[in-house]
Amino acid sequence: MSILAGTSKGVYLIADGAGRQVLEGRGVRDLVTIDGRVFAGTGAGLYSSDDGGETWSLSGMADYEVWQVRAAGDGAIYAGTQPAGLFKSTDGGKSWIENEAFTKIPGADDWCVPVKPRLPGRSRALVIDRNDPRRIWVGVEVGGIMATTDGGETWEFSLPGENPDLHMMCAQPDNPDVIYASTGYGRLDGVAEMIEGNAGVFRSDDGGGSWQYAWKGITPRYSRPMCIDPATPHGLTVASAPTAFSSFKDEGGAEAMLLRSEDGGESWRSLCDEAHSPSAANIHGLAPDRENPGGVVIGTDTGEVWRVSNDAQWSALATGLPAVLSTLTF
Repeated sequence: MSILAGTSKGVYLIADGAGRQVLEGRGVRDLVTIDGRVFAGTGAGLYSSDDGGETWSLSGMADYEVWQVRAAGDGAIYAGTQPAGLFKSTDGGKSWIENEAFTKIPGADDWCVPVKPRLPGRSRALVIDRNDPRRIWVGVEVGGIMATTDGGETWEFSLPGENPDLHMMCAQPDNPDVIYASTGYGRLDGVAEMIEGNAGVFRSDDGGGSWQYAWKGITPRYSRPMCIDPATPHGLTVASAPTAFSSFKDEGGAEAMLLRSEDGGESWRSLCDEAHSPSAANIHGLAPDRENPGGVVIGTDTGEVWRVSNDAQWSALATGLPAVLSTLTF
């Protein structure tokens, strides 16, 4: 198994307890494999590798931050960007066409990250129906969820729990109508009150038509990284922290947690060991561990990569990296 870490300064190949830089770049928010090729979404476009991450080439969108890349069942590849956009490739990522209808959705001009100064909104979460490539969901931070059933010709807008601050989305592998969304406190006009219901994980059982809060009684509430096991029982793992800016630099650390549910968000248990309950380092990278069912590989803002087992055993894989924003096992 190979492990890659996307960091604030590029991509690192993890092996023998250390990380070796294989791509220089900024803000590697997503790492994914599609048909044997590895893609890295960075702060200056999309890069691809045909040799397991050893060498890389620019695959387009150099003027955009690429936040997530996902494949459709018909061979197409989609990429979500900042400024908020949706791009499609039908030639394996060699060329890209922007979905113009997406940027013309009513209200799209208001999408933003409400910091000072305001930043453009981000299309940071993509879900594509594995059985029907025309059904696509795009989560925008901060904007909401845009959904299409006709391959992007027309779009419908929804908000899970009236929350427009979308971070990650994933679908149940054996039922594409079951979708999970992790959310934060961001709102178009600022920051919501930090109370239960205003941030956390939501679940839809009808393809985004309606949403239920699946984070009842859970703290911290600000949920961001999220992944789902490809194998049964399709456990859902989520990392959370008190705020958008929680950091190891805070007094007492980030106070982050890693939580897991095997029943669709009805109940949760901690994957944190004694030394990480809560974790002083914030968790930004999160991906299923392909070698250990139920396990995950995480990355932290202190530049660490850890393997976390289903029974909450933590094993360090690399330290001393730049802040780790994404991880990938393949």
